[in-house]
Amino acid sequence: MSSNSFVGAWRLVTCEFRKAEGNVIYPFGAEAQGTIIYTESGRYSAQLMRKGRPRLKSGDQMKGSVEEVQASFKGCISYFGKYEIDHEKGIIVHHVEGSLFPNMEGTDQKRYFELSKNCLQLQTPPTRLDGEKAIGILQWERIG
Repeated sequence: MSSNSFVGAWRLVTCEFRKAEGNVIYPFGAEAQGTIIYTESGRYSAQLMRKGRPRLKSGDQMKGSVEEVQASFKGCISYFGKYEIDHEKGIIVHHVEGSLFPNMEGTDQKRYFELSKNCLQLQTPPTRLDGEKAIGILQWERIG
């Protein structure tokens, strides 16, 4: 398997986080949607969001109410940067240059991967989510 195996666009199939006691949560809803794109030049871009987020009444992105902006922000994540792969360890590292969640910027987000022909699973190390530790498991399907 080469780094080129990752190159292309991937559609999110499922995004779930498993808590230590076994509870499963869906931070972007059970029907989350998203795309991650890996380029040959070592760049990536990822977007995940809750399906059916409420539209802003004003129609102006900069003039949403506090509640509207909060629902929009909590319902999605988007980040981009460079990536590198360690095939022996089964790890891909996303070097985050920019993110909707500013705390991710400048960090290295390690993901354990399983890759087959048209399916990619990314798993986070234990991370804090909604005040508790959880492991994220994201299933992706190659587009095209």
